[in-house]
Amino acid sequence: MANHKSSVKRIRQIATRRLHNKYYAKTARNAVRALRNTTDKKEAAEMLPKVSSMLDKLVKKNIIHRNKAGNLKSKLTLHVNKLS
Repeated sequence: MANHKSSVKRIRQIATRRLHNKYYAKTARNAVRALRNTTDKKEAAEMLPKVSSMLDKLVKKNIIHRNKAGNLKSKLTLHVNKLS
């Protein structure tokens, strides 16, 4: 157990932040999954900017790495372009 007041507070803050980050990461993962499962090009084209924006926000908040976001956006763009 922590010996200092500041470390007890830090543990509380980290737990709260972890929950917060987990929620946003899971939401973005579900959005990516939904976009990958889309077969309609028009619908996928509408979803792509929203999903890209979600990924960029996660990078900005240091929830995921910028290269991971770049790789995901690249693959999703290729997927949307392949749809007919």
